[in-house]
Amino acid sequence: MSDTERLFTTYHPALVRYLTRRLGDRDWAEDIAQETFVRALRQGELVNERSWLFAVASNLVRDEARKDIRRREHLALLAAEARDAHVEGPDVVLERALDAGDARRALDSLAERDRQALLLREEGLDYPEIAEILGIAAGSVGTTLSRARRRLAETYEAQVAARAQRGQNAAS
Repeated sequence: MSDTERLFTTYHPALVRYLTRRLGDRDWAEDIAQETFVRALRQGELVNERSWLFAVASNLVRDEARKDIRRREHLALLAAEARDAHVEGPDVVLERALDAGDARRALDSLAERDRQALLLREEGLDYPEIAEILGIAAGSVGTTLSRARRRLAETYEAQVAARAQRGQNAAS
């Protein structure tokens, strides 16, 4: 197995999972991952492969921020259409979609560094790797993760409560 095949086989699944969670779009994640590996091939020797790949992928995502804004607008439109449909009764599929939308909006509402830290940790990167990618001290990673988790939970709970309140108001 060549170094290129080993690099791809070892890191592609985790990188695509991270990017999919980060972007909310598997196809877009695959595109960013592909560009990341193309850049790795051009780079030649990599000192810390995993950190380098995740850092480059994160930078590519940042460069694609305008596309992310259009995607958010599309998701907001879909959520508005779902609310306007006035679905009666507990539709499990709709409820899951609304919960996923609340979770996505809560994640998107976090500061860039907090969101990135959570997603990198979810992919199994350790504190020193996360610190290197985010450009912060390794000792700050735990605090960053704790703050991000708290803000994510608070935002998600507030969104769920607001949705429930809207549902009660509509039923009145």
